[in-house]
Amino acid sequence: MIQSRSLGASGVLVVLLAGCASATPTGQPTGSSEPVEPSIQTYREVDGQSLKAYLFEPAGQSRSSRAAILLFHGGGWSSGGADWTFDRARRFASIGLVSISIEYRLSEGVVTPIEALSDACHAFHWVRQNHRRLRVNARRVAGYGVSAGGQLIAAAATLGCGNSEGSLANGGPDMLVLWSPALDVSGDRWFDKLLQGRALAQDYSPVELVGAQIAPTSIVLGEADTLTPLTGTRRFCEAVQATGARCDLNAYPGLGHLLTRNLQDQENDYDPDPAAREDGMAKQEQFIRELWLR
Repeated sequence: MIQSRSLGASGVLVVLLAGCASATPTGQPTGSSEPVEPSIQTYREVDGQSLKAYLFEPAGQSRSSRAAILLFHGGGWSSGGADWTFDRARRFASIGLVSISIEYRLSEGVVTPIEALSDACHAFHWVRQNHRRLRVNARRVAGYGVSAGGQLIAAAATLGCGNSEGSLANGGPDMLVLWSPALDVSGDRWFDKLLQGRALAQDYSPVELVGAQIAPTSIVLGEADTLTPLTGTRRFCEAVQATGARCDLNAYPGLGHLLTRNLQDQENDYDPDPAAREDGMAKQEQFIRELWLR
């Protein structure tokens, strides 16, 4: 299902980016005046770094096996932090998901997006390895990715994570929930530069990698996005649908990257349309409810 939604008037690539951080807190439990704080765990030790997972528990959920969602921020693979997704994680937790914001290595020095993808795969593996302790359904682990984070989620789903975990037996996410995702990086000079000659950009471009099996997917983006354009996203969604899997593409006319209203400077002057943003979040939450939370 590919939809366009009109709501009426309403380093480079650092905002490429941000992580859909909310301008105001969202997803707080009813009756609470303070944002829920996460518990912090280490999911990977690598190259002297302790990579953290920030867990937001659903309120009042006592059953032993719950769907989970791992959140990956944007930032052009080179900036940002897990806290950029905290507001969104709180909101996902409010509808019943174990929500886990993931820290991953940023591109600098010898670190490239290849290492970031490795971290993403380790995060999915860690959740499934610890699913009993976390009280998570190991076959219902979704991925939420914003911009560059969307590329990591989609690459984990298409290129795969090299093991037999997950409902589709490739170790990646069992559902994709993507916000202005970077799905076509074949001609992206920034992404190619970050790879430092270790690989071809097309080898990590999700739109080129959709295979016979892929998880159901929900995508939100602006039709006028110049950083992660609609053309590549539409191709990706059509490829997903061709496998028989569901792909909902919610494209908002007149808006750019991360649903910004400022089309002249989508990298540095982020001005999200509040009505479109709320509509996009509601559409993705409904997608999750229909498939997993009935």
